[in-house]
Amino acid sequence: MTMLTRWGSGREVRDLQNMMDRFWENFGEDWPPAYAGSYGLPLDVIENEDEYVVKASIPGIDPDHIDVTVTNNTLTIKGEVKSDQDVDENRYHLRERRFGRFTRTISLPNRIQADQIEAAYEAGILTLHLPKTEEVKPKRIPVHTGVASKTVEGKFQKEPTK
Repeated sequence: MTMLTRWGSGREVRDLQNMMDRFWENFGEDWPPAYAGSYGLPLDVIENEDEYVVKASIPGIDPDHIDVTVTNNTLTIKGEVKSDQDVDENRYHLRERRFGRFTRTISLPNRIQADQIEAAYEAGILTLHLPKTEEVKPKRIPVHTGVASKTVEGKFQKEPTK
């Protein structure tokens, strides 16, 4: 029996590309000393007709220590999560929380209204609302056929009884 396998999702290639993008985003002016403690910032970017919504999970950081900038169509989020230094005599059995600086830069496909951006930080989630400019918002254009619309009426016929 022949088994069909679905191919073409490209997920592995996209994952590798995202990892390389994060690597090059962090390869900045302060390389190499600061890079050792740096990490990328995972984002969710949602688009609707009026805006982009960007969500980033940044637990354990003071919102005043988050730097959000927009230049042209490029959004950059930077910050630093301070490490706990209160464990001197004890030893860790497990340490998975991330500490250090983070930077994430993304290019947006359309122009946005930089002066209308709203940012909120609640329960460790940074949410940015980036409104699109009027000229890039989609506009619905009706297509006319040139034929007047007609209403077709039908009659219900009762089936003959046997």
